[in-house]
Amino acid sequence: MSVKIVQVEKQLPIYSRETKEILPFVENWLGDKEERFKRKITKIFEGAGVDRRYSIMAPEEVFTATSFEDKNNIYIREVKKLGTTVLKTALVASKWEPNSLDYLITVSCTGIMIPSLDAYLINDLNLDKHITRLPVTEMGCAAGISGMIYAYNFLKANPGKRAAVVAVESPTATFQLDDFSMANMVSAAIFGDGAACVLLSSEENADGPEIIGEEMYHFYNATHLMGFDLTNNGLQMILDETVPETIANHFPAIIHPFLEKNNSSIEKVDHLIFHPGGKKIVQTVSDLFGILGKNIDDTREVLRLYGNMSSVTVLYVLERFLNKDINRGQQGLMLSFGPGFSAQRILIQW
Repeated sequence: MSVKIVQVEKQLPIYSRETKEILPFVENWLGDKEERFKRKITKIFEGAGVDRRYSIMAPEEVFTATSFEDKNNIYIREVKKLGTTVLKTALVASKWEPNSLDYLITVSCTGIMIPSLDAYLINDLNLDKHITRLPVTEMGCAAGISGMIYAYNFLKANPGKRAAVVAVESPTATFQLDDFSMANMVSAAIFGDGAACVLLSSEENADGPEIIGEEMYHFYNATHLMGFDLTNNGLQMILDETVPETIANHFPAIIHPFLEKNNSSIEKVDHLIFHPGGKKIVQTVSDLFGILGKNIDDTREVLRLYGNMSSVTVLYVLERFLNKDINRGQQGLMLSFGPGFSAQRILIQW
């Protein structure tokens, strides 16, 4: 039984600004802070490796003090729009009827909504009323690959079926105006909003790269490294500065046994589809793969063009590879990290 990636589509919010256009808002926000501190934060934004980021809100709204309820309501409204649009776009591109979907996974960690996004997609697009749905809400940046892993396992057990993974994130909706910690500063400098949809199939005639292996890797005693604290002002970012070092220390155990288990090796992997968590993480992983003779140029380019969109971002990297002319038999390794702390991996072959 083979499971193939049929289609990947992306959708961006209507607001966008280059980093240089965001800096005046940052300077105004920092107000009467010490000049040394303000210069440090400006350098963080300028050196983040992000040229432009997209948002469900205008910059004026992002830097305006509003309640958690107000920002979460904007999140709910815009996530519905983005999710509906990107799923519809993917279905049209693949020539799939909406009611032909058997499994729907929605992914988001940057807001709270019950019913979850998938319930609204069923109504908005008239999906099959018997569709199996799964919202993935608390796996952060790793969840784009996590959603694909869940879809793969469903399809592997059910031949002739179709699945959609819809990821929609708005990190800007979690921005904290009263938090001047480095975690909040760094996250503000690297994150942006976006949506993506992946269609997968276990049908015999499905076309696209095949998933030939998947696995999660969980770091013990590392729950403090990444996540959110739920405060009265909303979701407050947790981002430990030791994340790159932790990844580096576990890197061999994350990569090599997984590839060996799937009768592969780093030498056989032609394409690296890595989640751009931020400039330091990208550089760390780039150095580790560089030693092995590989590059993550597409990852770095996605970070530059869009910023880190949490779970969505690795799917933007995947979309770039699906639009390339890749030879049959070549392999790609998908990799992302997220709260837990965990690493998610998928091995695909064209």
